[in-house]
Amino acid sequence: MHDKKSAFRYYIISIAIFMATMFVGIEKSRANTELKVGTYHCPPFIFHQNSQQYDGLSMVLWQRISEVMKVEYSIQNYELDDLLLAAEKGEIDVGISCISITPDREEHVDFSHSFYETHLAIAVKNRGYLDSFISIITNKTLWKALGIFFFVAISVGAFYYVLERKNNDKLYSMPTKRGRIAEAFILGVLFITKGPFNYFEFKTLSARVMTVLIAMFSTVFIASITAILTSSLTLEQLRFDVKNVNDLSKLRTGAKQATTASLLLADHSIAHENYQTMDELLLALENDEVDAIVDDDAVLRYMIKKGKGKDNFSDLVVLPYQLEKQNYGLVLIENSEYEEDINRALLQIRETTEWHQILLEYFTEK
Repeated sequence: MHDKKSAFRYYIISIAIFMATMFVGIEKSRANTELKVGTYHCPPFIFHQNSQQYDGLSMVLWQRISEVMKVEYSIQNYELDDLLLAAEKGEIDVGISCISITPDREEHVDFSHSFYETHLAIAVKNRGYLDSFISIITNKTLWKALGIFFFVAISVGAFYYVLERKNNDKLYSMPTKRGRIAEAFILGVLFITKGPFNYFEFKTLSARVMTVLIAMFSTVFIASITAILTSSLTLEQLRFDVKNVNDLSKLRTGAKQATTASLLLADHSIAHENYQTMDELLLALENDEVDAIVDDDAVLRYMIKKGKGKDNFSDLVVLPYQLEKQNYGLVLIENSEYEEDINRALLQIRETTEWHQILLEYFTEK
């Protein structure tokens, strides 16, 4: 009986030693593992000056996570599409940047818990009253419409002048020929803008007949000119009245290529220009190549704030409207063995005072 108890005790101790050895071996294996990390340049979340230097909010977060997990890592920079593809193929273990969690992306890769919540926003070039006035008076459509209007007015005035100048002292009362020509022009303008004169003010039958025909034409003509001018001048002011994504349909709009902003515009059938980098996108707005741009609110505000510190983008403003919520997460390969540890570390870090202080440093307006 004593031998059986000793054997059982020996068996239990052996299993305990084996399990402890396995646990230590796993921990050592993880400690010696070098994770492959992919980054995507997206200030202020990821900056990269060269292949050896990386910084930004997401990099700080990952450094804290790796310290908690006690793992080493190597970094390689990608474009956004290439980073997602590398994660899908298992070429990297983790992708860090300002990458939004979307259902489409979830079909190919996994994500950690969200570490930053933001939304898509619209930025425009703010213009003063003088700039607006100059923009209006230099509007090509305005001058084309005015040209057509005066051409028609002169034509109508000349037509009645030929028919009525010898018979109608009331309409053409000036003593000089130049004065009567001026009266003819005024008659044409008034006829087009105010509608036909009293039928009996014309002396000739031809003029009276044409009065009816031109009256019908002038109604349609004035309505068309008014619509053209209203549309053209409204576009000049619309930049101050953009409240949702549908308002962008009448503006020249830009977005970064392959981003959720570009996809949102495409989903709403809004034609837009795609740009490779954030700097190119902001410069396009600054140089009036586009009227509005769409990107993540946090990124837009940070880049514009930094630009203003260098005397750039002084007229660019982010409008206070939320288009679509965005949640940033770390990209993981599907069924990643590190997902639970990363999420646990991430949630722990998000609750620290240090993390909140870091957020203030990056995003507080100064």
